[in-house]
Amino acid sequence: MFFLRICMMAWRGLRANLLRSMLATLGVIIGVAAVISAMSILEGTKRDIIDRFKSLGSDQITVYPASARREGREVGVVQTLKPEDADAIASPGMCPDVAAAAPEVLAGAQVKYLNRNVSLTVLGTNEHYADMNTYKVVEGSFITREDVVAKRKVVVLGHKAALDLFGHRPALNAPVKIRGLGFRVIGVMEKKGNIGFRNVDSQVVVPITTAMDRMFGIDTVTAITIKAADPTRVAAATQQINRVLRQRHGIRPGDKDDFNVFNQEEQRKQFREVTNIFAVVLYSIAGISLVVGGIGIMNIMLVSVTERTREIGVRMAVGAQRWDILRQFLVEAGTISLLGGGFGVLLGYAMADLLEKVTRLIETYTPMRVVLWALGMAVVTGVLSGIYPAYKASRLDPVEALRYE
Repeated sequence: MFFLRICMMAWRGLRANLLRSMLATLGVIIGVAAVISAMSILEGTKRDIIDRFKSLGSDQITVYPASARREGREVGVVQTLKPEDADAIASPGMCPDVAAAAPEVLAGAQVKYLNRNVSLTVLGTNEHYADMNTYKVVEGSFITREDVVAKRKVVVLGHKAALDLFGHRPALNAPVKIRGLGFRVIGVMEKKGNIGFRNVDSQVVVPITTAMDRMFGIDTVTAITIKAADPTRVAAATQQINRVLRQRHGIRPGDKDDFNVFNQEEQRKQFREVTNIFAVVLYSIAGISLVVGGIGIMNIMLVSVTERTREIGVRMAVGAQRWDILRQFLVEAGTISLLGGGFGVLLGYAMADLLEKVTRLIETYTPMRVVLWALGMAVVTGVLSGIYPAYKASRLDPVEALRYE
């Protein structure tokens, strides 16, 4: 009851100088809004990437070319991966814990049908790609081993790619041109969205040999995606892949690999490290904003102590203890920061929502723990900023305070 009375007195003190109280909360509002909006973006990005990892499946392993270095600096990638590497990895005698492997070549290209010309992603791969990613054909069929061996000019369209080129008309067996070469549509895929970090609805799939020899004129692949025979044997499969590739590439013991092998656990670990760094940076920036807001609260509270010196003297004269005065000013500082925190949460939500709608590139998500953390930090900032003004008020001499004009 006594604490409630102190809160009411603090509220009346704040209301008596409403504009000044609002100015005092401005720094806290900005700081909390910065925390909410920044962490909403970070948490939304984390959720999106975790969902992308899940879409790959826990049994997938990916091999990429290693970075080339000159005088300690990265100058590109070492183009050493070949389709034959994927065949060797998929061989049961070489890697018993691998079920399948799909080499990949990825590039952008214009795909043309009659008078429609659409910019799409071209993926060159083999017959295992669809099954490895549980990616189903809804019309026609996927590319076959015969298509790969014969370097046939056939293409399978993603869901959105088919709509962009054909609308709602049948696409099967229709002729399309990719980089000036004529292809025949043999299949249309289901609506899938993302597989990993790739939007497969806007891609077209062609045989890996056709892409390398007839379209792009290259002899190396962008990556090799591998499916482990058992999700619990991913680590063993990764070791086998490393051994086979080192042998095929003639890498001597002690020399660095000219490729990188990643499984999901390693990729998630790297992602967590990156997001932790971003979290520290974002929280530090928001923390600076809160410190600035705390300085503003301290200045306002010091002015308030000076203006209310006579009131403090009267309260002490009628029996108020120094601890009572201290608590009153601490409660006022806490109330200012809590109100600022509440408005900051609303502003942060609005900023995050606006960023998501305007950019359409980021996804935001605000968990309750972020809101509680931001409010808690706002209150702590306010109370810490109010300690010195509250102490100064509690140490006033009652007689001198009563004489103050």
